[in-house]
Amino acid sequence: MRQPRPRSFPLLAATATVLALATTAIASSPSLTAVRPMGGQRGAEVEVVFSGARLGDAQEVMFYQPGVTATGITKIDDNSFKAKVKISADAPLGFRDLRVRTATGVSELRGFSVGAMPEVSEKEPNNDFEAPQSIPMNVVVNGVAENEDVDYFVVEAKKGERISAEVEGMRLGITLFDPYVAILNAKRFELASSDDAALLWQDAFASIVAPEDGKYIVQVRESAYAGNANCLYRLHVGNFPRSTGVYPPGGRPNQKLAVKWIGDPAGEASSEVALPAETRAGWGVQRQDDKGFSPTPNAFRLAELDNVLEVEPNDDQATATPFTAPAALNGVLGKAGDADHFVFTGKKGQVFDLRVLGRKLRSPIDSVLYIAKKGGGAIAGSDDSNGPDSYIRQTLPDDGEYVVSIVDQLKKGGPDYIYRIEVTTPEPSLTVSTPAEQIMLGTGVMAVSVPKGGRQAILIQGSRTDFGGEVQFSIDGLPPGVEVEIPPLAASQALVPILFKAKPDAAPAGALVEVVGKSVDPNVKVKSHFDTLSAFVLAPNNNGIIMWSRSVDRLAVAATEESPFALEIVQPKAPLVRSGQMGLKVRAIRKPDFKAAIAVSLPWNPPGVGSGGGIAIPEGQDEAVIPINADGNAELRTWKIVVNGTGTGPGGPVMVSSQLADLTIAAPYVGLAFQNASVEQGKETDMAVTVSKNVDFPGEASVTLIGLPNKATTDAKKITKDSTDLTFHIKTDPASPVGKHANLFCQVVVTQDGEPITHNIGTGTLQIDAPLPPKPAAAAPAAAPAPAQAAKPAEAPAKPLSRLEKLRLEAKQKAGANP
Repeated sequence: MRQPRPRSFPLLAATATVLALATTAIASSPSLTAVRPMGGQRGAEVEVVFSGARLGDAQEVMFYQPGVTATGITKIDDNSFKAKVKISADAPLGFRDLRVRTATGVSELRGFSVGAMPEVSEKEPNNDFEAPQSIPMNVVVNGVAENEDVDYFVVEAKKGERISAEVEGMRLGITLFDPYVAILNAKRFELASSDDAALLWQDAFASIVAPEDGKYIVQVRESAYAGNANCLYRLHVGNFPRSTGVYPPGGRPNQKLAVKWIGDPAGEASSEVALPAETRAGWGVQRQDDKGFSPTPNAFRLAELDNVLEVEPNDDQATATPFTAPAALNGVLGKAGDADHFVFTGKKGQVFDLRVLGRKLRSPIDSVLYIAKKGGGAIAGSDDSNGPDSYIRQTLPDDGEYVVSIVDQLKKGGPDYIYRIEVTTPEPSLTVSTPAEQIMLGTGVMAVSVPKGGRQAILIQGSRTDFGGEVQFSIDGLPPGVEVEIPPLAASQALVPILFKAKPDAAPAGALVEVVGKSVDPNVKVKSHFDTLSAFVLAPNNNGIIMWSRSVDRLAVAATEESPFALEIVQPKAPLVRSGQMGLKVRAIRKPDFKAAIAVSLPWNPPGVGSGGGIAIPEGQDEAVIPINADGNAELRTWKIVVNGTGTGPGGPVMVSSQLADLTIAAPYVGLAFQNASVEQGKETDMAVTVSKNVDFPGEASVTLIGLPNKATTDAKKITKDSTDLTFHIKTDPASPVGKHANLFCQVVVTQDGEPITHNIGTGTLQIDAPLPPKPAAAAPAAAPAPAQAAKPAEAPAKPLSRLEKLRLEAKQKAGANP
């Protein structure tokens, strides 16, 4: 069982449920909303009603854990059925995960609880302390906490006898129900109470030793008195043991281990437990004594590590408990302010993972972890690196002794503040899962229903640790007639679509299958496990915070009846280029009487690729085109893609998948370099573009300049693989907007094998300026007043001419008069 902690998950468009068509009626996905009663006593056979929608053709209840089977399935109506649920006498106690398989699909995950004691029902009125419902000791009460409802039950006990009361409320996975339980004496004095117990997440338990003979009252309610008709509970009341912790809290598979039970009001106890031969997710150890069994197991860690138990005192470096790494360090912060230390010898360059398991094992500890060189201060520390638990990866800087220490963040402590620190060397591991199943957020069912003769895809996630590269998944144990096509998980990716196909003669059947992954590099050995989450209860307003969830270790796969339509991708012959776009054609093959519109979409896009949503094959038609595009950094390779299609028939929604088709992402065939251009409004200019060829292409490609501002125009151009430049002659209008228009790009369309390869290559800049205003006409200058004549200086008296000068003067005068 996964620890429910506040956690957000992205809403994935992928859904893995297929809806099919029976030969006599339109098939659709089943929906399971209620299992009543929610549990039963082991060794008993219980009639259980399963209700929801489209359950009338139920064929099987698929339980994930052993010890519970359902037989005698009988239809009640189209939306419900009843079955005899048989619980084996040795069935482990606690919650069982289940899905319902119908002839047409697989439901969401739900649950059923197995108890050790007889079952009784709450009988109203029992909300008066003075008139409680009388119940025998050692029963399970099935009740409901209504709004402002307080339920009282009375039992009789002898002095010294243990009285335990444990509530399954939130853990039933029905609604946001936070139960409160208390044990009171007949004088209404509260002897013990509980709201949120660390041991039980948001559920509660109380346990006392009766101080005297007499009657004792058990109170159950919603903690804030805000119950409703969906707040069902299972109240376990008896003198059974209820320990808050087990120590050590982990061990090696396939061994017998002596453990100590902690936190029971009747005192500590010891026993030997036989651990299973292999690790199991969610496995726990069951407490038993001569009075009975704890209602639910205590969480326990199975790992291939030797246990090291703390030896007190180990409160400082000098008294640290020695160990040899790798190992599992187990201890208890037994009192407030306690700090525990462990010491080991390491070599320079060694790398260790130090991982605390505290809250994950339902201890109240809020750990803070440190590693230090002995004699020095901490070289690393961690508080909440793994939820409330701590984690450090440390490379040792030197040879020498190193001290690992742990404290509680609030300096708290107590006998059940148990912890386990696993000190290991990193090794490759792979967690395989589907996207989280969050029905309340519309993710759909994370199971596979394959119509006979048809296909269904699901996304598989691979979370790598300490290795990289491609991963190949494998699946064994599929239902008869069902096959699977599994592309490799790319090195850069954590998601891959895989496709299930059923033969035309496959009979309806189901199986819970293991999905295993391994590195394609034969030199990398990977530990792989499947762990997929279903969210049952979300925080108020369904804001994505998970309040209660379950994890399962297998994938549900079923062959179902035929579907009314199939889908095919028309395989693209040409690639999608970076910064380009494509229309992906999808074709429907309809049965004659199926006319409904079919919504189509890609549940997964390769990295750097986007696809359009809201696309439909219209009613009565057979084709649609999904626009897809690639950004400038899309990964260059051929990817497998799939399209899901959903239509609505008389019985509800029907969904199928196409084949896996190839989508090749390629580099652009050409490159363009723009020269900026400028122009005045209403005038014309040229924009020159340099063309570089990346890939030979046949014929001519069209080139269109996109993004011109309003009322600016140009003509499309043609280029060939030999073109080196082109020029766009741009005409503007006096109304074209002024400014810098910097988002121009060219759409280049190359035709290959009859299909367009559309490139969007940019960017260019066009500057549009307003014309300069005309110069005003020059005015005639005004007549300037005549400047005042400056007085001439008095001339000096003329010098008398000589006789020769007089003769020359007379000659010039005669020559001027008679040329």
